[in-house]
Amino acid sequence: MPIQKIPIQQFLQLGKTIPMLDVRSPSEYAYAHIPGAYSYPIFDDEQRKEIGTTYKQVSREEAIKIGLKFFGPNMLLFIEKAEAILKERKQENKTLLVHCWRGGMRSGAMAWLLSFYGFDVYLLEGGYKTYRHWVLQQLDLPFNFIALGGYTGSGKTEVLHELTKHGQSVIDLEHIASHKGSAFGSMGLAPQPSQEYFENILVQALLPFYQMDANNSFIQEMPIWIENESRRIGLINLTEQFYNQLQQAKLFALAIPFEERLKFIVTGYGKFDKEKLVNAIIRIQKRLGGLDTKNAINFLLENDIHACFHILLSYYDKQYKQSMEKSNRPIHHIPADTVDASANAILVLQTSQQ
Repeated sequence: MPIQKIPIQQFLQLGKTIPMLDVRSPSEYAYAHIPGAYSYPIFDDEQRKEIGTTYKQVSREEAIKIGLKFFGPNMLLFIEKAEAILKERKQENKTLLVHCWRGGMRSGAMAWLLSFYGFDVYLLEGGYKTYRHWVLQQLDLPFNFIALGGYTGSGKTEVLHELTKHGQSVIDLEHIASHKGSAFGSMGLAPQPSQEYFENILVQALLPFYQMDANNSFIQEMPIWIENESRRIGLINLTEQFYNQLQQAKLFALAIPFEERLKFIVTGYGKFDKEKLVNAIIRIQKRLGGLDTKNAINFLLENDIHACFHILLSYYDKQYKQSMEKSNRPIHHIPADTVDASANAILVLQTSQQ
C-alpha cells in the first residue's frame, strides 16, 4: 500500500490502536510530543543541528547529503526497532503512523524506508506543528465546567476522584500539571511537564468527554467537574480562554472547619524533608510577613509541625478569601464536618443536583 497522508483527527483516531512514531530529535520529543507516541528519532540532537546549520549556511543539497550519511547506516536498526514495537504491542498487521515537525523530509524519508520494507505507513499532514495548532483550538472550545472550590486542605482533589466513582466526568488539573498550586505544591510529585506538553496532556484528558458530529459541530454530553484553580499552577499557565471558562463556571465550595483542614495538611505535608519545607516557606516570606515566616520556620525546626502549618494555613485562608471576593460570581457553599472525600463527594453531588 502506498504511503498515505492523513489529517490530524484521523491520525489521532488511528493512534489509539496503531503505533505513532515521532521521528523528531530526542530533545524535541522530550520537550513535548503527542501523548502515547514513540520517540523514533531519525537524527540525534547533534546531527539535527549540523544538518540545520548546513541548510542555512551552505545549501539544501549539502544538508540532504549529510542527512543521508547519518540515515543510511541506521536503516536496518530503524526496521528492527519498528518490528520490536509491533511485537511488544502484539500487533499482527504491519501498520505504522509517522510524523515529524512539519511533515517534511524527516518523516518522508522514514515513511519511505518503512514502506519499502513492507509496512503500511500513514503520514500526518503538516506534522507536529499541525497537531499543536489543533490542540490550541481544542482548548478554546466551549466546555461546560462545574468548578469545585474550598479553602486549602479541603481535600478537593480527593473529592474529584470520588466523583468519578459516581459516573461524573472529571479533569484533575493538578495531576496533569504535576503541581498542587501552592509554594509547597511540587513536593512528592514528578517534575512538571513543559507548558506545551501540559496542554497536550490536558487535551488528551478532555477528549473522552466530547465529540464532533457529522457537521464537525462540538458536542459535550455531560458537564465536567474541575478544581477551581488560579491561572498559574506552579510553572504552568492555563490558556486565557480555558481559564476564563473556568472562572465563569458554576462554583461549589466545600466549607470545612479550620482544625479539620489543618489535620489534613499536617498529615499530607508534615512528612516531607524540613529543608524543602523551609525553602517553600522562604519563597512566600514577602507575602507571609517577616514575623510569621520566622515563627513558622522556628516551629518547624522545633518539630512543632502543627503550629508551623497553623500559621501557613491561616495565610492561605486569607489568600483564598481575597480571591473569592474578587471573583464576583455566586458561590454555592457546602458545609462539611470533616475532610472525608467519599462523604463530601456525595454532599457535592446532592447540592449540585438541587
